[in-house]
Amino acid sequence: MSSATHMPNHTLHAEKILILDFGSQYTQLIARRVREAHIYSEIHPWSITLEEILAFDPRGIILSGGHQSVYDPNAPTVDKGLFELGVPVLGICYGMHLITKLMGGEVTPADKREYGPARVRAGEESSLTHNFFIDGETDVWMSHGDHVEKLPTGFVTSAASDNAPIAAMSHNKRRIFGVQFHPEVNHTPRGEFLIENFIELCGCTRQWTPSHFVDYAISQARDQVGGDHVVLGLSGGVDSSVVAALLHRAIGGQLTCVFVDNGLLRLNEGDEVMETFARHLGVKVIRVDAEDRFISRLEGVTDPEKKRKIIGHTFIEVFEEEANKIPGVKWLAQGTIYPDVIESAGAKTGVATAIKSHHNVGGLPERMGLDLLEPLRELFKDEVRQVGLELGLPRRMIYRHPFPGPGLGVRILGEVKKPFADLLRRADAIYLDELYATGHYGRIAQAFAVFLPVKSVGVMGDGRSYEHVVALRAVETKDYMTASWYPMPYDLLSRIANRIINEVPGVNRVVYDITSKPPGTIEWE
Repeated sequence: MSSATHMPNHTLHAEKILILDFGSQYTQLIARRVREAHIYSEIHPWSITLEEILAFDPRGIILSGGHQSVYDPNAPTVDKGLFELGVPVLGICYGMHLITKLMGGEVTPADKREYGPARVRAGEESSLTHNFFIDGETDVWMSHGDHVEKLPTGFVTSAASDNAPIAAMSHNKRRIFGVQFHPEVNHTPRGEFLIENFIELCGCTRQWTPSHFVDYAISQARDQVGGDHVVLGLSGGVDSSVVAALLHRAIGGQLTCVFVDNGLLRLNEGDEVMETFARHLGVKVIRVDAEDRFISRLEGVTDPEKKRKIIGHTFIEVFEEEANKIPGVKWLAQGTIYPDVIESAGAKTGVATAIKSHHNVGGLPERMGLDLLEPLRELFKDEVRQVGLELGLPRRMIYRHPFPGPGLGVRILGEVKKPFADLLRRADAIYLDELYATGHYGRIAQAFAVFLPVKSVGVMGDGRSYEHVVALRAVETKDYMTASWYPMPYDLLSRIANRIINEVPGVNRVVYDITSKPPGTIEWE
């Protein structure tokens, strides 16, 4: 997370907002809201030094929320010199409490913890809350146990609620502000007005756009790579597809993509990848048919984690074999994106509370003696999609639902066999075709079919059948941390089930998963 100190001097990053992370679950949302206003932002741990902040040279600083109290032993804090830098500062929840404590005010435990929707009323005039209220009030999202009891000198109350008499505070002259609520979440409907107002106070001119990023990334890639050759593992997913399109535009024939068909892809996916990249875009793609190798390695394996490891190791093995055949390769390109970077850095600093495993080919660059090229490492997922559209990739590819790195290997419960994969591919394709045709696909965050390792009795024609069961899953979610099952119309479910049973030999029962996350996970394995 200290990458900012050696970032190239480029107009795209000349005006940037620094977000200091105090452990809030919403910190990444703050950065995304700032970027949606076309200003570059970076998240750094609260422990960053004042010297590092000066080197970063932010136009404004946002202090995130956090789960601690400012009076806890070893509570995270910042150097008071931060308030003397002359740049606007916005504290959100814990950030507001920290400003209050460091600048001489008082923070105390509230009579009751407040979590959920609240109504706030306008207080004294503030440049932060301009256009935020409608008829003097607006809805916000609260999540706090402490509140500001006494304002620091020079501050005024710019918003209040029944439970938080000081719901927002402003020092208009010094451009230092605090809000008790969370303007970054969707549950604060007019939160973008606060973010926009803060950005205006920072004097930014909004250079962070997809077209500007494409120009910048192309220039960076050309400078980094020079005349060398680059290899990329193309999966057909959003991140690797955007990297392929971007690098092809930057370095053309110096890029070679390796597409490993592991036999665990969706129906016709290999052909679609080749059609899009090799034929339409002219990207150099080597397609490797490795289905037999993957399926044979998975024989008899039922444990989900073992399956993942076998699929991951086999991919690396196949990819390395093919990459070594390409002459003059010096770089390995990867679809690393900004949340990966934040989580990796969080693991080192202790700020992150949960780290997920990623599908990037970890350790491969060193093993192959290659340098790493990660042109998307500054982007959030929604920004990657916007860049993909800017590069001319098909919208249907860019907005496709997430697909796990091990593919159908973790959607076939228990042992993976080729007949099971073929059956599931066909069932899944029917399911998604119906969702596209009825307009439901775009309203769902993730939808897929699952092969269950059980058989059930049925009646097919005039006879008894004893065939396999397929489960359908569809969820609504904004962050994939929590998810609700999607209320699929009964008539649509009925049509999907009938088609799968009639068109996919070997299936005589279809069920719909109505488990939310938690307690369930989105994927079954």
